[in-house]
Amino acid sequence: MYDRPHRGGHRRRNRDDRDHHRHEVHETPEQILRKHILNFGEVDPTEEVPRLAKEIRDFTPVSIPLLSEALRTGVTEQPYKTPYYAAILRVLYDPTEGEDAAASGSSSLGKQILEDFWKGFQAYLDKLAWREIRLCIHFFAHLMVAQIISIESMTSLLQSFAAVLDEFGVSYTRGKNAAVCAAEGLMITGGVFKKSSVNNLSEIISTIQTYNESISTSKVLVQPLAVLHSESILVEGADEYLDTAITVLKALDSGENPETTPEFPQPYLAFPDIDPAVSSPFELPSILVPPEVIELDGLATDAGEDAQVKKDDWPEYFLHIFDNTVSPDPLTIEGFLLRSNILDISKLFEVNRKECARLLLEYPKWCIPGTFKPRPGAPELEDDGTAKNWQLESTVIETILGALFLLPEASYKSIYYVSLITELCKLSPSTVGPAVGKSIRKLYNTIADGLDVDISRRFADWFAVHMSNFGFQWVWKEWVPDLALTDQHPRRAFIRRAIEYEIRLSYHDRILKTLPEAMQTDSTVIADQGPGPEFNYEDPANPHYDAAQSIIGLLRGRSKADEVIAHLDSLKNTMDDSSGYPDSVVRSLATQCLLSIGSRSFSHLLNAIERYLPLLRGLAGAATSSAPQPPGSGSVEAKRDILNAASAFWQRSPQMVNIVLDKLMQYQIVDPSDVVQWVFAREDQKQYISGSAWDLLRGAIDKANGRVAIARRKVAALRKEEDDSRARAKATDVGSMDVDADAAAAKADEPAADSPQLTTALKAFTILTREQKYALTYTIEGFVACLAAGDAAARSQKILGESAWENRGSWGNEEWNTWETWGWYRHFCRTYAPYLRNYSTTLGTVGLQKIDDSTDPAAELAKKVWNIATGQI
Repeated sequence: MYDRPHRGGHRRRNRDDRDHHRHEVHETPEQILRKHILNFGEVDPTEEVPRLAKEIRDFTPVSIPLLSEALRTGVTEQPYKTPYYAAILRVLYDPTEGEDAAASGSSSLGKQILEDFWKGFQAYLDKLAWREIRLCIHFFAHLMVAQIISIESMTSLLQSFAAVLDEFGVSYTRGKNAAVCAAEGLMITGGVFKKSSVNNLSEIISTIQTYNESISTSKVLVQPLAVLHSESILVEGADEYLDTAITVLKALDSGENPETTPEFPQPYLAFPDIDPAVSSPFELPSILVPPEVIELDGLATDAGEDAQVKKDDWPEYFLHIFDNTVSPDPLTIEGFLLRSNILDISKLFEVNRKECARLLLEYPKWCIPGTFKPRPGAPELEDDGTAKNWQLESTVIETILGALFLLPEASYKSIYYVSLITELCKLSPSTVGPAVGKSIRKLYNTIADGLDVDISRRFADWFAVHMSNFGFQWVWKEWVPDLALTDQHPRRAFIRRAIEYEIRLSYHDRILKTLPEAMQTDSTVIADQGPGPEFNYEDPANPHYDAAQSIIGLLRGRSKADEVIAHLDSLKNTMDDSSGYPDSVVRSLATQCLLSIGSRSFSHLLNAIERYLPLLRGLAGAATSSAPQPPGSGSVEAKRDILNAASAFWQRSPQMVNIVLDKLMQYQIVDPSDVVQWVFAREDQKQYISGSAWDLLRGAIDKANGRVAIARRKVAALRKEEDDSRARAKATDVGSMDVDADAAAAKADEPAADSPQLTTALKAFTILTREQKYALTYTIEGFVACLAAGDAAARSQKILGESAWENRGSWGNEEWNTWETWGWYRHFCRTYAPYLRNYSTTLGTVGLQKIDDSTDPAAELAKKVWNIATGQI
């Protein structure tokens, strides 16, 4: 066989080598030094402090901006290294050997770096970048303890943040951030404050406490363990962030915390005290915290109301899953700062969950030895009686779950926290796995003790996803005894919901095999059949079977919408008894046949809906135009028939009901307010709202709010475009010498007419805002009817008393259903508080009118929850 020689092989290889060298990145000495500063401490931070300080001092030429920027990045993006960065600056703060900084009038390298660092801090302050501000304050606090920053200037800095709390009408977000900045700064510097003559500790604590008391009412709505009959903000098994901070500060001020051992690393104390004659302490400049910038877009729809809705901040309650021998007590300085550090790591590294998991498992390296138990295989430390030996994995899992279960919602999407726990398990399955298992069991045990309904839903979601990542292996037999509880008991509801979520992530038969026999045979735990369509007209024995087949034939043949509509019209007059098909039957037939065609996949569903939009709009009695229609357009009865048919078709798959209703709202077949009314009017929802019903309500309200937000942005963009065009035209007219001055002035005084595009956008915005109000109003009315009006008030009375709560072990389905409905009402009010507050007068007058004059305990509680959410108390 003839083999052709390979020509040019060496040339190609040489060319590849040249390309490789051409694309090599050669780092400059400055970049290398910056990388060394940021990567500092990967092996042993204590040993690396003097070596890195020497490298910085020996680097030439000196670049102060480079050094301060690298240090500032390290402090704000790797806060667990802050004490060691302070130690490095402490070494650099001393003059070099043989140099007398005071005599020469020059500043030491450390002082120059700190001066430039302050400029960066001022930039954070101007932008109100609260996280960076707080982490820089941590750095300044450590530097004060290291004698680099004067006590007087540090006191003034903390007082500047405490002064924010005295501002008139300070928002909760601004007040909380300022309070935390001052509180955490005091925790780090408190011991030095106590020993100094400049002691403003009590004054700052008092200011924070006064502010905290002013917002205490709102804490009632975000307690993770809710008790309806109690107004106390103290919850067993959970703590609120500011409450905890104040408790820690009070203990510090009273001297209750022992000073025999440090609560956090202070490596800079290993160096000699600074000689004031050689290096004077750095004086932090005085500051004023700039005010918040409030942006108004001018699209207020009610007099005196700003329609711009921004996300609300609420008090933060963290669950306690483990006792203080397993994880740190947050009511101590050490416990508070450890939790703060772990939270900071989880937030800063949200973009890289794998790196975040690695750093969390390596966190003991940045703590005092003995803080956490040594990892398996690591050498045991000598116990001098000061070691805490907490469990790192349990502490990390407790903190992450605390962040996941914040109310009304977590800082990040739930999937991030779930994925982070999964990565932790993959990195160290032998240690993290048991901590996760213990967390699940302890949380499950609190479900019937008042665990918030939305936390219970998120718990089930996390449980199902976590099980899906590890083969759905769980010891279900532990929970078999709870099958003796009533069907609507929270534990039974959790089991049912968790299994439903697992089936969504896998399939019915596989999940069925993972359950013990007692659960497999219980239809209230897992359905006999997997999720799927339930076509009512599939049985030949059904009297409407032939009509359904004729419709399906047209749809499968891709007949035009007009032809299908004509066929439906003909069905109304072709029944055997000559009376014709009722309109409701025709709507049910058409809707279910269309869903049957689209039941194979999401793409089939979307194609079917989009192809037959005129048909669906005709069934709903709505206009065929895609432009936003005024609320209430179309036939209420017709829309309800469509919703009933869709719900019946997917009755074995609540997830698909949500999806189909979302698409019907998206294509404006039904309005969000129609869905809200339908949810509260369904036969099985007249008295109670379950988790699946809440999912439908939330989808409808979010759809209404989202449409208004999109319309607002469109109007703002068009208005800006028009203003810019008018400004350019005016400048052109003024610059033209041919234009008569009087005519130009008269033209400028004329009111400018809006463009057709802007007029249309404003009309759509008005319509969508009205629909948003309707959806919110109907939701409030529905909850009031379920909980506090008429017979509902008597049902609520059974669970509102303290004695009733103590005897909850004897509650039946009715009591637990009522308790869950109250939970969803509270969640609705706190989740949509910004929207409710915007239209509080309108919504409150209409939505609460049935109980406006009532003094019944249920009515009083419903009004109180509303008033807290809207900021009226």
